[in-house]
Amino acid sequence: MSTEVAQPDFDNIEATPDSASQDGAPKGRRKLVIIGAAAVLGVALLGGGGYLFLGSGGGSGTVQQEPPVFFELPEMTVNLSSVDQRPQFLRVQIALEMKDRETKEAVEQVLPRVLDAFQVYLRELRSTDLQGSAGIYRLKEELVRRVNLAIHPAEIDNVVFKEIIVQ
Repeated sequence: MSTEVAQPDFDNIEATPDSASQDGAPKGRRKLVIIGAAAVLGVALLGGGGYLFLGSGGGSGTVQQEPPVFFELPEMTVNLSSVDQRPQFLRVQIALEMKDRETKEAVEQVLPRVLDAFQVYLRELRSTDLQGSAGIYRLKEELVRRVNLAIHPAEIDNVVFKEIIVQ
């Protein structure tokens, strides 16, 4: 059994366009006009929304953000945990950053608890825990967490290191 596939005769193809391509040209142009109009409308809506969202610039409805409040803790010097029994010390000076004065008052009311939480945590650290920016970042996160636990439901925003010395 032989299976021959019939090959089309490309020499006898007529050069006249068929009816489907003639009807497709106006439809393609119409689609292009509709897409263009939708794009212009979309840009206009985004521009108008952005203008309304960002404000007109001269309105009296602008809200000024209050500057953060800082509370400076007393300087702390602690012994660091050491594997080789060589004495190592950490001296740190910290300021707590918060949104308002009410939070500052909450910190002042429980300051001994905050300092105790810091002392207990800092004494467990090794000098290797404080190496590099990642170590300092982890220290910041942990101190913020401990302060927020002590002053709950109030919260501070950040711990600012004014000085860190490891000897």
